[in-house]
Amino acid sequence: MREARLAKLRAAKLYLCTPEPLSPPGVAIVQLRRKGLEWREELALLRRLRDLAVDASVSSGAPTALVSANDRADLAAFSPVDVLHLGQDDLPPALARRIVGPEVLIGLSTHDEMQLAAAVADPNIDYFCVGPVWETPTKAGRPGVGLGLIERAVAFAPPFTAGARPWFVTGGVAPDTLDDVLATGARRVVVVRAITAAADPDAVAGDLAARLRDAAGSCAT
Repeated sequence: MREARLAKLRAAKLYLCTPEPLSPPGVAIVQLRRKGLEWREELALLRRLRDLAVDASVSSGAPTALVSANDRADLAAFSPVDVLHLGQDDLPPALARRIVGPEVLIGLSTHDEMQLAAAVADPNIDYFCVGPVWETPTKAGRPGVGLGLIERAVAFAPPFTAGARPWFVTGGVAPDTLDDVLATGARRVVVVRAITAAADPDAVAGDLAARLRDAAGSCAT
């Protein structure tokens, strides 16, 4: 199971972070991120998200999106998820790994070069995110890191090269900012409001996924 999940992760380009169950076609990973829920509520939403991901796969013919829990190693250990995503102030990855076991993938948010380097070196981390590039309401009060950190991440871990750990750009990524992100050499992104607040989430996700596929075609595989 782990190897199948890793294969999907390596191929992933578009990662959706959403407060409500939503799995548009074109999204390869979808994370439920909604703070303050009682565990039963969050478990029910994760199960609903899993069902939507399966339905989207059936309707589109694409692989089923990986489903991610946010912060909650306890839920990730027994809920139908593929991924646990952690922040810098959450449970350390080594401890989370002891809870979720070897099959669940673990991701980590990074906000500076030191955190980025630590994520690359940590054997408990399967992918990491870099950002937020621009300040967003999702992380109110956290300043944007700018595109310079993304350029350094590209140099440090070139996308889609053999042995490079997958990583995603996050924070303010949208149809009108994607070209700026792609210009750095990055090829994987996390999107929140551009999809969740769209009048037609499927159309926005499809457009972003197509642009990312085109850009990834220029990368070594």
